[in-house]
Parts: sequence; C-alpha cells; structure tokens
Amino acid sequence: MEENQLIEQILNGNTHAFRFLVKKYERLVFHIAGRMLNQQADLEDVCQDVFIKVYKKLPEFRREAKLSTWIGTIAYREAIDFLRKRGIPTQELQTLNERDSSSLIEINNPENIQTKGERIAMIKQLIADLPNVYRTILSLYHIEELSYKEIEEITQMPEGTIKSYLHRARQLLKDRLLKHPVFVEEWI
Repeated sequence: MEENQLIEQILNGNTHAFRFLVKKYERLVFHIAGRMLNQQADLEDVCQDVFIKVYKKLPEFRREAKLSTWIGTIAYREAIDFLRKRGIPTQELQTLNERDSSSLIEINNPENIQTKGERIAMIKQLIADLPNVYRTILSLYHIEELSYKEIEEITQMPEGTIKSYLHRARQLLKDRLLKHPVFVEEWI
C-alpha cells in the first residue's frame, strides 16, 4: 500500500490500516528506542506511546519527510523524554550501563568464544555497551539503513555530527574487538 493512501485510510478511521502501519514500522521503532532503553518493559511502554502519538499526530503530518523518518523522530524523542522523566542523564556521550555485567564474564573470556554465534553475541554486547548516542547512530545507519539526511531529521543533529559519531562508534567498536584474540586472529 502506498504511503499517502495508507495515511488517508487511517485518517478516514480505517483501524486495519493503522494496524498495518504499526506492523510495518514496529521494527524501526523498537530499534530506535531499544538502542536507548535497557529494560524490555520500558521499551514496550515507550513503543506503545510512540504509536499512540503517531495516531494522534497523524493529521498534523505534513508529508515533507518520509513517514518512516517522521515515526523514527517520534520514537527517538519519546525515548529521550522517557529517560529524562526517569532522571537518567541523556547527554550525548553518556552510557547507560545499568545491565548486570555478570552475564559478560563468560563471553569476555576468549577461550569461551568458539562458535560464530558466540562471536555475534559478543559483538552485540559490545555494541550495547557503547555510549547511548553512538549505539543509536550505529543502529540507524547500519541496521535500519537510513541515510545521513534521515538520521539528521530523526535526531535533529547536524550531518557532520552524525558522521563524526558514526566514525567514533566504529572506531570504539573496532578497538574493543581488537582486545579479544578471537577477532584479532580472524583479521590477521
């Protein structure tokens, strides 16, 4: 279904069209909010709030940007607002390492990392431990495959800042990976 047609159907009260919109964009919303929130229950609450806001604000959508970018912007802002309301600092380079680090003990021991799945799990954990803004930018660019322009619209950061953060995130991830002999051996 074409984007404008979908919007018109939702605005005309078609609940099936809104369910279609939720299904189509829930992965994007979960990725954006999930890079900022560590608790599954918080993530679910924020994602629900995002789609409530999308439904309420859809008549105001001016269609100057893509619908996915607009929804992504709402998801990003809702996650930031949630963190602020909880008193969690949202400064751009602050990490949110509230997770129990005991689960990392086994994966940080190189002798325990033998399979491809274990290496992937370790990489995912290293990404999760990146500073909040780096994790978000990395996810939007590499996982969601958004353009710099789309990320700029979502985060309200200048393109140069996005490129800089993306570079730093990649470098930080590479530095962390190179501390593990398993990855050094693969790249030599």
